Order: sequence, then structure tokens, then C-alpha cells
Amino acid sequence: MFSDNKKPRTMSEIGGQPNRIEKNTKIKGEIVSEADFRIDGKLDGNLKTSGKVVIGKDGYIKGKVECVNADIEGSFNGELLVSDLLSLKSSAVIEGTVAVTKLAVEPGATFNASCTMKGKGGASSLGSGMASSSGYKPSMSSNTKNEPAKAS
Repeated sequence: MFSDNKKPRTMSEIGGQPNRIEKNTKIKGEIVSEADFRIDGKLDGNLKTSGKVVIGKDGYIKGKVECVNADIEGSFNGELLVSDLLSLKSSAVIEGTVAVTKLAVEPGATFNASCTMKGKGGASSLGSGMASSSGYKPSMSSNTKNEPAKAS
């Protein structure tokens, strides 16, 4: 029944257990965390994490978010800084400014933002516009006319 096999438990997340703001919860202020964060409620303020941010279908953030990866199903308005992959689901609505390394957009997502993509050769700017096509691949050339990014 009891074992002498006492192995230390390892956390699946580097920063510990993931954090969660549930539906019907509203927070105003600044959040700093080293773990992943899921928002199903509303956040009016800033969120900084060295993990992943998930905005659920009913989730909404107005403010500045800094993270490594982000999956968005809900709404975001503000400044979004993602050091690796930003994944927009079909129900996502993004407005504001976005800086990413990799971007994935599902059909139906609303991406109405000024976007800067950082690649191996430095940063390239994409203009503001809507992107809602499958297999969205942004142009890596600088777009100084602020025209919508084109899907290929």
C-alpha cells in the first residue's frame, strides 16, 4: 500500500501551477507571474509572465500583456508583446499593437492591429489591417504605407 519509492514531484510548468481568472471575475491592476495564465474573465490592466497566456472564449484583456506564447480565443485591446508564438483562434478579436516572432491565425479571427514581427534578420513591420485567412503567412518586407498585411 505504501511505497518507499518517494520520487519528488515535478511541475509540468516551469514557474509552477498555472493561474486562472474565472468567468464572471473582473480584475483591475497589474499581474506579474512566472507561471502560465488563463483568463476567462476580464482584466483591465497589465499582465507579465515568463509563461503562456491563454484568453478563453469569454475572456477579455484591456492593457499590456508580455509573455512567451499566447493562445487567444476571446478579446484583447492594447499592447501585446509575445516573444515566441501568438495563436489566434477563429473567435479571437485583437485590436491595438502586437509584436511577435511567429503568428498563426485561424479563419474567422479578427486581427485589427499594428503588427511587428521579429525574425532572424531583425524586426520587420506589418501594417494594421484584418487577417482572417487559413495559413496566414505575413510578408516579411517592411510595409511603411500601413496597408493591411496580405495572406499568401
